[in-house]
Amino acid sequence: MPDRTFLDWPFFEKTHRDLARTVDDWASGNVHAIMSSTDDLDERCIRLAAAMGQAGICAHAVVAPYGGNTDILDVRSLCIIRETLARHDGLADFAFAMQGLGTGPISLFGSDETKARFLPPVASGKSLAAFALTEPVAGSDAAAISLSAVPDGKDYILNGEKTWISNGGIAGHYVVFARTGEAPGAKGLSAFVVPADTLGFEIVERIDVIAPHPLARLRLTDCRVPAADMLGKPGDGFKIAMATLDVFRSTVGAAALGLARRAHDEALDHTASRMIGEDRLADLQMPQAMIADMATAIDAAALLIYRAAWTKDQGAPRISREASMAKMFATEEAQKIIDMAVQLHGGEGVRSGNKVEELYRDIRALRIYEGATEVQKIVIARQAEDARQAQRQGGGK
Repeated sequence: MPDRTFLDWPFFEKTHRDLARTVDDWASGNVHAIMSSTDDLDERCIRLAAAMGQAGICAHAVVAPYGGNTDILDVRSLCIIRETLARHDGLADFAFAMQGLGTGPISLFGSDETKARFLPPVASGKSLAAFALTEPVAGSDAAAISLSAVPDGKDYILNGEKTWISNGGIAGHYVVFARTGEAPGAKGLSAFVVPADTLGFEIVERIDVIAPHPLARLRLTDCRVPAADMLGKPGDGFKIAMATLDVFRSTVGAAALGLARRAHDEALDHTASRMIGEDRLADLQMPQAMIADMATAIDAAALLIYRAAWTKDQGAPRISREASMAKMFATEEAQKIIDMAVQLHGGEGVRSGNKVEELYRDIRALRIYEGATEVQKIVIARQAEDARQAQRQGGGK
């Protein structure tokens, strides 16, 4: 049985505890069947999203009344869903996560018309979503984006490339960040919703990675997008991207936490049954120390994640510091936990098809996407310095 004692912490309400059980029951009864129904990666993601839509899980990724359950995104719910799904399967977590990330900018900044057009199909699982920020020379530095959007009457003409775009090739729409040039750097970016069937939009490369999921490089050539499909105002793009990541960065930590919990469970089961001479592996001090380190890091990560999520749900306008701490710590510790689980499994830990081998591949990308660990450290340090300066200016010591 999965450990659910953390749900008794004061961060959560009854709705969150009920949600955790509902998602766990759904995943237990459906994820394996969907994953084994086809070997095609794209089809697996499409089926997972469709099934989660039918089960009402994707409704938590968008806002009401456009298919969602709440007027604003509930970050604790998003984290609980991602943690639970990741414990079952990394691709199931991915399929849900992109429904949220690919619509987050629309939920937060879209007009009523834009929300009504794009959110309900995602909530129902009938359409997949994508978030297109990264470019070949603009990764962690979003201010370096060069894909251009030039006004032309009531439209904008988009030209340029995006890369490392999750759901690339299977999404129904892409939230694309482009340079509109209101000011240099980050202040000259805007965000647009671009349907996949827009003339001039194409997938030019599919990208294979160690934990397979749909990734692609996109090219936009004279793509005509109505000005009405811009999110917010011209020049709001960087603000929109950061506000979206402020919501979803904590959920990356939650996914890592789910992977770590599964690794811990696998390690517990293995050490309890594996005999070394006349002793169980679980009775030896070194494996016990590793199990203890895993358990402690899991609880510490969970506290940081749900502290950040709770803070956002209480109405904090920004949680950059809390979310960066949660994402950094949870993903880095999950990497260590999974590595220890592999070590405890010995040779079986690196056998293709073993669950801990799968987890070892799943965790690696989480330390990079939505801001690599090194970027999170910069954010945290800058927040600490800003707090120091504010205290000094306020007369504090």
